[in-house]
Amino acid sequence: MGLLAVFLISYLVGAIPTAVLAGKILRGIDIRQHGSKNAGATNAWRVLGWRAGLSVLAVDLCKGLAAAGLVSRLPLGPLPLGLGNVSVLCGLCAVIGHVFPVYVGFRGGKGVATAAGVLLATAPWPMACAAGVFLVTVLLSGFVSLGSMLGAVCVPVLVAVFGRHGVGSYPPLLLGLAAALPLFILFTHRKNIVRLAHGTELPFAGLPIWKRRSPP
Repeated sequence: MGLLAVFLISYLVGAIPTAVLAGKILRGIDIRQHGSKNAGATNAWRVLGWRAGLSVLAVDLCKGLAAAGLVSRLPLGPLPLGLGNVSVLCGLCAVIGHVFPVYVGFRGGKGVATAAGVLLATAPWPMACAAGVFLVTVLLSGFVSLGSMLGAVCVPVLVAVFGRHGVGSYPPLLLGLAAALPLFILFTHRKNIVRLAHGTELPFAGLPIWKRRSPP
């Protein structure tokens, strides 16, 4: 029962619809009907402004961090798995909650920020490197979706490399989750992939460095 309890709490924490709440509170709108129609930080930034976008990003990241780092440690009964594995599974439940939130009809975001919070709690060094890949990609291309996907693809490689060289301790389940993460992120970004292929993906204006430096 203790294991099921922490999984359920993690899901409910992850399911908090941050961007939807921000849209309702700030503009009285359902953000899933505006911009890219996604309930995530990027669309919140685009529709509600940078302050709202950063706030949504911070909360969504903290959902994953709290599930993996705090909920997994709640004294709710005996846990048949080690704490490291429980932390990973609680984080996974939070990501599922973010993507399929029970509070708003199971239509949530894409899970990137919440997954980043999980990795921050369970694999901080690989997460830092993946964040670097994300940042460089976004600054060069202007596409947050592309940066999210490339950063996710780097995670299992980084976890394996850091683990092999003794930089941090990563339970086998974490490596499995890290390997599944890119597939999950690519699935939630399937529409973005189509738009990128057709040249219709919406970039953040002014972000691509190469465009800012190019002559008029």
